[in-house]
Parts: sequence; structure tokens; C-alpha cells
Amino acid sequence: MATETDVRWLLVIPRVPAEPSRHRVAVWRELRRLGAVPAASGAWAIPDLPAFTEPLPNLRTLAEKGGGSIAVLKVDSHGDGDLALVRDAFIATRTDEWSEFIADCGKFEAEIDREIAKEKFTFGELEEEEQSLERLRRWQRDLLRRNPVELAITAAAAQRLEEVAERLSGYSELVFAANLPTPITD
Repeated sequence: MATETDVRWLLVIPRVPAEPSRHRVAVWRELRRLGAVPAASGAWAIPDLPAFTEPLPNLRTLAEKGGGSIAVLKVDSHGDGDLALVRDAFIATRTDEWSEFIADCGKFEAEIDREIAKEKFTFGELEEEEQSLERLRRWQRDLLRRNPVELAITAAAAQRLEEVAERLSGYSELVFAANLPTPITD
């Protein structure tokens, strides 16, 4: 991972006609998916790193399909705080995403607790909860890909995911205990 001062920044400026709006919305969604953050009206910031720049040709193609284009410019500073504005916006967005992830881990854990309280120990419910955990793991991988600088909240999120995975493991044991035949003893 890079340090905050090592990261160079790019400004992505999409120009897509307002109508039909689906093209403009598709470009905005793709920008968000690749981890861009709004830097100013109509301009998005991304780190100048392969995880962020490799999808740019696809973004350009998407804009061109809608009759538009994108401009990608290197960001340079003329003052001490200029780059801090871009960096701080990026870090605030990533921190918000990690906070939402941690909150979803809490919702997942609460769901498992409800199933235990109701004694709903079915294989179907277990499979559904395993899919929910896999969704959280995919989300974590996606957030890590868009997280080129070290953030303290990342470790807290990893710990939270580990805790809910352990909680699911305990639920899994209850499901198997409730559904497997009792061994015959002599």
C-alpha cells in the first residue's frame, strides 16, 4: 500500500449528453464502481494507480456509446493544501464505505442472533446466511481494491468480518446438531 503522500491523482471529467440519461448514469455508476470520488462539479478524482486506471478505456468506451467523451488529467498542486483537498475527499469516501461495511456486519450478526433465538436451524437458512457472508467478503475485497492508502478503519472492518464469520460458524454447528441423526450408543 502507498502512503498518502506517495499517491498521485488524476481528474476524470466525463462529458455525456443529458439525454438519454441512461448513458450519463451508466458512466457515473462505472466511476463509482471503480472508486472515483467527486472532486468538483462534473469532475471525479482517482489515484494514478493501475487498479483505478486499468478500467479507464472501458469507461471511455461507455461514454462514447452515449455520444460523449472523458478527459483524464494529471493533478498538480500550486499550493500546500491543493492536493490535500482531493486526498481528504477520497479518504472520507473510503472511510464512509468502510463504516457502512461494518454496519452491515452488525446487521448480519443480528440476523444470525434472530435465527438462533427463533431456533430456526434449517439447512436452507444456513445456506442463505452463508451467501450473506460471501457477499460481505466480496464487498471487503472490492473495498480493499479501492483502498490504496492505509486506513485505520480497514483493520477494524477485517476484525468485524472475522467476528461475524465466527458467529456464523457457531450457528452452523447448531444447524448440524439439530438436523443430524443422533448416534446410537450401546
